[in-house]
Amino acid sequence: MPIVPFSRISLAATIGMLGLLAACATTRAGAAPRSDPLPTLSVLNRITWGANSETLRQANALGLDRYLERQLHPGPANLPAQVQAQIDAMTISQRSLEDLERDFEQRRRDAQGMNDAQKQAAKQAYQQDLNRLAREAASRSLLRALYSSNQLQEQMTWFWMNHFNVHQGKHDLRAMIGDYEERAIRPYALGKFRELLAATAHHPAMLRYLDNEHNAADRINENYARELMELHTLGVDAGYSQRDVQELARVLTGVGIHRGEQMRFARPALQQQYVRQGLFEFNPRRHDYGDKQLLDRTIRGRGLAELDEALDLLSRQPATAHFISRKLALYFVSDDPPAALVERMAQSFLRSDGDIAVTLRTLFDSPEFAQSLGRKFKDPVHYVVSAVRLAYEDKPILNAAPMLNWLNRMGEPLYGRQTPDGYPLTQSAWNSAGQMTTRFEIAKAIGAGSAGLFRTDDMLPQERPAFPQLANALYYQSLQAGLNPATRAALEQAASSQEWNMLLLASPEMMHR
Repeated sequence: MPIVPFSRISLAATIGMLGLLAACATTRAGAAPRSDPLPTLSVLNRITWGANSETLRQANALGLDRYLERQLHPGPANLPAQVQAQIDAMTISQRSLEDLERDFEQRRRDAQGMNDAQKQAAKQAYQQDLNRLAREAASRSLLRALYSSNQLQEQMTWFWMNHFNVHQGKHDLRAMIGDYEERAIRPYALGKFRELLAATAHHPAMLRYLDNEHNAADRINENYARELMELHTLGVDAGYSQRDVQELARVLTGVGIHRGEQMRFARPALQQQYVRQGLFEFNPRRHDYGDKQLLDRTIRGRGLAELDEALDLLSRQPATAHFISRKLALYFVSDDPPAALVERMAQSFLRSDGDIAVTLRTLFDSPEFAQSLGRKFKDPVHYVVSAVRLAYEDKPILNAAPMLNWLNRMGEPLYGRQTPDGYPLTQSAWNSAGQMTTRFEIAKAIGAGSAGLFRTDDMLPQERPAFPQLANALYYQSLQAGLNPATRAALEQAASSQEWNMLLLASPEMMHR
């Protein structure tokens, strides 16, 4: 098929495209599943960031069950050398959070002695550097989603980042967000929920976002305590009281952030209680040492050990098992997860002491999961990443900025959810007419090879051609069999390879996983 100027889209293809957009916007999670003779491909589209030739080859070589087991219990991630080099060159890869925070704190102090013009310039440079660090974190996340061999781990990293959401726009969280994802989320994404919960509870990004650094015995702040119960563990309808929130807030007093020198206390007992790990600090002067009553259990006032006891209690509640299991099922199965599936997952969660991989295995082995394949509507992040993975396979992109821009346009920028509840995971949040039109424009840009993914700052403005070859072996041997008649008819009307690529990337099948 010849390559022609993409601006001249044929009338027939445009009509076909409008039909596909209408199908995408009206398809519901409860609709009948499509006929798919190749379930492996459908499973890969659900547990990875989007199937491509390499993931299908690996799954066929290992067998789907062994491939899934490796994804649930991954070893060190493999990334293409060029991708790893991009990540290694980032400031967030070369400097610790503690080092960055010291630098930003010094810059704040230095600005106090400047005149107005100097202060304005320093403030602008300060904000630009914070923005750059946040872009690095988002770019690193997308590069790993695109190319990591541990695809399920990357999916779960995004899931838990959304579950334990922090908004990068607050104060200096842009400097912290990369470390939060790297140290508090990714290492525990498939491990024990209790360890993941503790990692987020000790990270300065969470403590700053939910104001616990201001929580002290004489000035109680309940923000983090409330979200810890309502959004992170028990769920909103778990039967706990406002008194429980207040008591947990008392447990959390003194848990915060410290940037200066190590604190010294005149009383040896207080000095022994003081804890500092990186930017995390437990300050005994700010802690309420009285006994607390949390979920009908007495927590004896004794310092930071109270937090461990509270996290143990919260993470092992049946309500937490059900809340987490339902959210996992909503993410991987259906906008209205079957109660029986959630119950089986919750029991696996409780029996395994909150083992996320064990809980997911129960989900993946379920008939409900198999019946749902191809029917879960993609949120913007899933659509964008899966489209680029399919279009370019293992060819490393050089510039993630276009992907970040697309996510901004569709209302799901990485680290951009202002409220602590995270982005919604249901179809109704993402299938508006405007959303589908934007996806069509993205499909058009990727399909024509003009998206800017292979343009770097030091290259000429004219991007080198990076035309995806989607009419390839993967399509003819695997993807084609799962397309519905309307999609096939639209593809047959394409007047060029660019149109064909666009129509495939904007098809209803590409909107679901």
